[in-house]
Amino acid sequence: MTKTGTTSFPKEKIRILFLENISDSAVKNFKQHGYIKVDKISKALTEEELINELKDVHILGIRSKTTITAKVLAAAKKLQAIGCFCIGVNQVDLKAATKNGVVVFNAPYSNTRSVAELVIGLAIMLIRRIPDKNKAAHEGIWMKEAKGSFELRGKTLGIIGYGNIGSQVSVLAEALGMKVLFYDVETKLPLGNAADGKTLKEVLSKADIVSLHVPETKQTKNLINKANLKYFKKGAILINYARGEVVDLDALRNGIVEGQIGGAAVDVFPWEPEKNGDRFQTPLQDLPNVILTPHIGGSTEEAQQNIGEDVSIKLFNFLEKGITFGSHTVPALALPPQEGSHRILHIHENMPGVLSEINTTLSQNKINILGQYLKTNDEIGYVVLDVNKNISSHALNLLKEVKGTIKVRLLY
Repeated sequence: MTKTGTTSFPKEKIRILFLENISDSAVKNFKQHGYIKVDKISKALTEEELINELKDVHILGIRSKTTITAKVLAAAKKLQAIGCFCIGVNQVDLKAATKNGVVVFNAPYSNTRSVAELVIGLAIMLIRRIPDKNKAAHEGIWMKEAKGSFELRGKTLGIIGYGNIGSQVSVLAEALGMKVLFYDVETKLPLGNAADGKTLKEVLSKADIVSLHVPETKQTKNLINKANLKYFKKGAILINYARGEVVDLDALRNGIVEGQIGGAAVDVFPWEPEKNGDRFQTPLQDLPNVILTPHIGGSTEEAQQNIGEDVSIKLFNFLEKGITFGSHTVPALALPPQEGSHRILHIHENMPGVLSEINTTLSQNKINILGQYLKTNDEIGYVVLDVNKNISSHALNLLKEVKGTIKVRLLY
C-alpha cells in the first residue's frame, strides 16, 4: 500500500488527457507527481470524438472551446475530474457533471492581470486613435495631427462587471489619473476612489471609455445593443474582452459608422474559428479606430503558466487527498490527513438517510470510523471517511451498495 497522501490506484494506470494546447507546465507538473500516462492534443474535440476518447480517461483538461455535454459525461464512466484551464466553466454541462459525480475545477484568477493590462493599453491606443495612424503609416501616409487624440488622465472609465478583472482594471486606471465608475448586479466594495453607479444607463452615459467584464448568461446576452448604445456619450469607446455574446456586433458597427461610438476593441465573438489559420469574419472589420484580436486577452506566457499550475494543484489535491475546494459541482471540502487509516470518498444523491445508512452499515460490520466529513449541495452529497486499514476493502464494497450512491473511491 502506498503512503498516506498518495492515491491507492496505481499512478501509472491513471490516464490524463489535455486538449487545446494546454500549457506544458501542467503536463510537467503531473509527470513530476508520478503520473506517466499524460496525453496532449493541440485542438478541441467534437462530441463524438470526446465520447470515443474519454472511455478510459480519469482526468480531463480543457480550455474554452471544448464543450462537455451530458452525453459526453454519460459515456465517460471512469472520469473523476475536469480541469478547465481558463477562467470560465460555461463550456461544461455542470448539472450533468454534478449528477455524474465529476468534479469540475477552473482558474478564475490566474489571467486577470494579463487581461487588465491589455485593456488599459487598448484604452490608450483608441483614445489616441493609434489604429488609424498606424494603418496610414503602413500605407505611406503621414498623419501627424492632434485632433481627436486625447489623454486618459481625467477621463471617466465605465466598468461593467466589477469582479476579478474589472476591479484590477479599476486600480490600474486610477493609477493613470482616470475616474472610475462601475456597475455590477451584485453589491461590490469599491477599490480606491471608484464609484458605484446605480444603473447601467448611468455608467454608459457618463463614461468616456466603457469596458465590459461580465459572464455570458441569459441576462448579459446582447447587453450592449441598439438601445443601450444610444446612452453612450457621443464618441465614447467600447472595449469587450469579456464574452462574445455580450455585444450586438451589427448594432456596434452601425454605432461606429454613424459616429455615436468613437472606437472599439473586441477580443471575443459569437462565433470563433476552431484553429489558427481558419477564415474569420465579423461585422467590425474595415472600420476606423477599431482593434480586433483573436481571443487572446489572457494569453500571455505568465498567465498560461499560472493557469497550468493553479488547476493542476486543484486536481492533485482531489486525486491524492480528496480535497474539492474550488469545485463547481461536488461540494467543497478540505481534509486534514488521518494517520494510520485508509480514506474512502463517497459521492451520492442528496437524499434523506444516506449518511445514516453509511454509518449503520459500517457499524453493523464492526468497521470503525476514525474520521468523517460531509458536505452537500442541492443535488449531491460528498462524504469522506477514514477507516481502519485492515478492513478498508470490505468497507469500500459495502459503501457501493448504499442507496443513492453515485461514485465511491478508495483514495489511499
